[in-house]
Amino acid sequence: MSDQEPIVVPEALAGERLDRAVSLLTGWSRAEVQRLVADEAVLVGGEPVPKSHRLVEGEVVELLGAPSPPELPGPEPVPIDVRHVDDDIVVVVKPAGLVVHPGPGHAHGTLVHGLLDRFPEIAGVGDLARPGIVHRLDRDTSGLMVIARSPDAYTRLVGALAAREVDRRYLALVSGELASPRGVVDAPIGRSTRQRTRMAVREAGRPARTGYEVRTVWPDASVSLLECRLETGRTHQIRVHLAAIGHPVVADGAYGGRLLPNGPERPFLHAFALGFTHPRDGRQLTFEDPLPGDLVAALAALGPPGG
Repeated sequence: MSDQEPIVVPEALAGERLDRAVSLLTGWSRAEVQRLVADEAVLVGGEPVPKSHRLVEGEVVELLGAPSPPELPGPEPVPIDVRHVDDDIVVVVKPAGLVVHPGPGHAHGTLVHGLLDRFPEIAGVGDLARPGIVHRLDRDTSGLMVIARSPDAYTRLVGALAAREVDRRYLALVSGELASPRGVVDAPIGRSTRQRTRMAVREAGRPARTGYEVRTVWPDASVSLLECRLETGRTHQIRVHLAAIGHPVVADGAYGGRLLPNGPERPFLHAFALGFTHPRDGRQLTFEDPLPGDLVAALAALGPPGG
């Protein structure tokens, strides 16, 4: 099977779970199919759905990829900036350009490889192909991430994310001046029908909410620095939502962001704040990370702000 061969659900599979049906039709393992579903590489009616989705006769299932080779990641000496570590969790700062976990075109040199080198016990935590990972950042987004070191911590952190109990805030430099100093973008996000590697605001997409507050404005350059808060965690959520309201992230070419003279060569997006309840002892933990050098330099090049 491939993404050129959509599956039309036959009567015999009506009512079956998505992961089991695709496994039966392709010969792939349930675990492999579930990883593809988690990566939104399995679509039903053009949209990602949960692995437990019950199929209806005549629905069209699209496969945008195939399982990666069964080789699991191993330890590699990838540098890691660790900000906190205990028996249950690790908090790290991911630099721009580093891929979080192995995938097509990124079999080595990811954050996961470096984590396995430094914390080998995470090999059995969560998904074996992306051990310890409970949330992700895009390759070119920098900032804070929490990693689970134990199965119990993994389960509790995943649950906290699903319950919207994790505070994740970002700094984003965007085009234009916003009409309101603060607001919420509440718009569903789904796979783009034009370019399947990208996301878009779509009526049939999954619910998504991003709060924002204007921190600084440079009227002469027509850019604004925003603090954004994730209320959900869809793929490319902040980038898609800001582009949808006419203020794309600077240097985000995928979603219409423009380059600035002496500006960054990657999207100006940094996960600067992370807060959550410790999965074992219930302490409230908060972390902040300042803007990295390339983004600091980009703001300095803009000169004094005007608002």
